[in-house]
Amino acid sequence: MEEVAAPRMTGRLLARWAGGLVVGAVVLVVLFAHRGDFAGASHRLAHLRAGDALAALVCEALSLACYAALQRVVLASGGARLGFGELYAITLANDAIALSVPGEPAVSSLYRYRQYRRRGASAAASAWAIITVIVAQAIGLSLVLVAAILVALVGGSSHVGPGVTGVALVVVVGAGVVLARRDLVVGLLEGLLRAARRLTGRPRGALGERLDATLASMRAITLGRRATAASIALAIGLWLADAMCLLAALGAVGARVPWAGLLLAYGVSQVVAALPIAPGGLGLVEGSLTVVLVAYGAARVPALAAVLVYRLANYWLAIALGWATAGALALARRRDVAADRASVAD
Repeated sequence: MEEVAAPRMTGRLLARWAGGLVVGAVVLVVLFAHRGDFAGASHRLAHLRAGDALAALVCEALSLACYAALQRVVLASGGARLGFGELYAITLANDAIALSVPGEPAVSSLYRYRQYRRRGASAAASAWAIITVIVAQAIGLSLVLVAAILVALVGGSSHVGPGVTGVALVVVVGAGVVLARRDLVVGLLEGLLRAARRLTGRPRGALGERLDATLASMRAITLGRRATAASIALAIGLWLADAMCLLAALGAVGARVPWAGLLLAYGVSQVVAALPIAPGGLGLVEGSLTVVLVAYGAARVPALAAVLVYRLANYWLAIALGWATAGALALARRRDVAADRASVAD
């Protein structure tokens, strides 16, 4: 599929990916080690509450919409005006790549970069959008974690120490500085480029010139106060909407909601998902979510069933829809190229 930048399938990369799958599979086996738990979870899955299950899907769609809107805001600051619909399609495809392709997050970032460029965004705006979206997401997730810890503390049942809160706050402050001071990021990238040239003599030639020009152009991009506030709000929104998908999943299987630990369980699972171990955190997310939910008072079988419903919407359905969307975008691209060649020939 030409739209997807295929990663270099080195032996080390494939070994890490395969190892991650094994780790994830082991965690899933442990989760289903007790026949009674599996039977109980299967029974609850067979009797889902339709309204809550639909709400879970709506929440996941809303999370993706926030991500698409976040990209639109950031790209607009660089002078690129992309439609919400096309950005939503890119988001779906990007999500599937991020959840299933080895080499993350480089592959999905490169995919989005190429999609932006093909729709008229400049190299500088596209590169800056990639960086800014990642930083905004880090701020959003860190703020959600801080809120989750505070809720757990107020509930009187926090199982985390002050160190976790401190780390989250450091991430918020550090990411905020990066978001506000683009010159620091550009300066760092320029320093890395100079170091690479001293050590290897590369990049050089046309590629080196393009990179220099892109970094110079990135200095001219301004993310104003409104755009900064909107970016952080949308980043928080995408995480909270995803967390509401988990809440709806609990309702769908009739599980008691452990309110004091719900947001913390979600935040911990997202940190685990970001670790470069298993693709999309397969197995690890299910395990961490179930363990923390049970630690805060949820019954094991209903919690396990709810986590499976959540991951069906958050992972498996996202992969299926995302790859179908990636295929549609690739087909549309081929048609456009063919039409352009036909018009030139005429």
